[in-house]
Amino acid sequence: MAQQTLDYAPPPPPAESLLSLRPPPASLVTLDPAEARRVYPRWQFRILTASIIGYALFYFVRSNLSVAMPAMAQQLHISKSDLGMFLTLHGVIYGISKFIHGFVGDRVNARTFMALGLVLSSVINIFFGFSSSVAVMGALWMINGYVQGMGFPPNARLMTHWFEPRELATKFSIWNTSHSVGAAGVFVLCGALAAINWRLAFFVPAAMGIGGSIMLLWALRDRPEVVGLPPVEREEGDLIPVEEETAAEPFGSFVLRQVFANPYIWIVAIANFFVYTVRYGVGSWATTFLTESRGMTLAHAGWVGAAFEMSGLVGMLLSGWITDRFFAGKSVRTAVFFMLACTACLFVFWRYSGRSQLAATALMCVAGFCIYGPQALIGIAAANLATKRAAATAIGLTGIFGYASTVLSGWGLGRIVDRHGWDRAFLTLIFAAIAGTVLFLIGWGAPRDGYDVKPVAREAA
Repeated sequence: MAQQTLDYAPPPPPAESLLSLRPPPASLVTLDPAEARRVYPRWQFRILTASIIGYALFYFVRSNLSVAMPAMAQQLHISKSDLGMFLTLHGVIYGISKFIHGFVGDRVNARTFMALGLVLSSVINIFFGFSSSVAVMGALWMINGYVQGMGFPPNARLMTHWFEPRELATKFSIWNTSHSVGAAGVFVLCGALAAINWRLAFFVPAAMGIGGSIMLLWALRDRPEVVGLPPVEREEGDLIPVEEETAAEPFGSFVLRQVFANPYIWIVAIANFFVYTVRYGVGSWATTFLTESRGMTLAHAGWVGAAFEMSGLVGMLLSGWITDRFFAGKSVRTAVFFMLACTACLFVFWRYSGRSQLAATALMCVAGFCIYGPQALIGIAAANLATKRAAATAIGLTGIFGYASTVLSGWGLGRIVDRHGWDRAFLTLIFAAIAGTVLFLIGWGAPRDGYDVKPVAREAA
């Protein structure tokens, strides 16, 4: 007999669990298989939706500075070099923090950890909005970079605990749209707010972030067992618990073996450096290139940049579906074809886009579609290879390489353009795309995931 009704709702957790970073214990109430099948999809939808909204809100209290900078520079007389340094230090610290919190994120309550990171970032934004000192603002934004690193790791834990490996590529690619949703929302909202008063571009997102952290505490649960559901690893689609053969192994030794001694994770991590070089290189310099070298107006170039981002959203969704549909969940293989297409697109854009602004716009859309697919797939591959026990750690490792690329895609490309012109800069981006393609080819033999556990035998009917 089912132990719960169709309208099952788990009892509220103890009050202290909302403040504890320790993973909560499994529920004392366990649903029977029939009821679990009815409840599972509803919880998965809830977790996926809430985590997308929550991570999009992290962008509102991170990317808002880029939108507010022109007004800040005018009113506070802050130099562009100072503002650029805010962004650079924030990015470097964010990459380091994402790596550090990868270790933490695999061992804490994802629900509480994500909500804590969002509320801390929101509070920092409030202090930033009240500040007028360059030194104070710089210090606050560096702290914000560190706090922002608390956003992604709990999502890696949530995705790998709530979705089985064979469907993770599709679901994780849907989750990755939170990047584009957040970035687009920031430009629309904070652009309007900064036109009124640049401080509103920090106060309003901060209020949204605090509200979002409350929503996360209400909506998220660390893993299925907390609400009486079996873990996601299952046989033939059945909700069957499995043996965790590595459960007794200390976390440190497991991470060393499963992540740092795994050559495929290192391959996708290094490939991430080149993927991010292309992504940030094109995204950051497109407006300048199109206005200087292709004769576009600033307004037109801005819309082209937006089209690049939105095309990337489609690329992320389709890359996950292709991976599960045609490559049996092996993300690295899908990434090979996306990077080949990206390389060809960059070459055509460089050599032939000057003939037509319409062609330049279309090629930018194709480039966004092609490069955002591998960006999403790298996280999916790392999470699956590391298993749900070390997914956040593996993604943190790939993030270090990704954000290290800003040295080349930002300062490096700017210096190349100043000294050698745009042609040399495009050759650099094409080389990066080729290098990424070669690395994915080297990793072609990577398995779908790192699980090697056997299902527990079902009881006789």
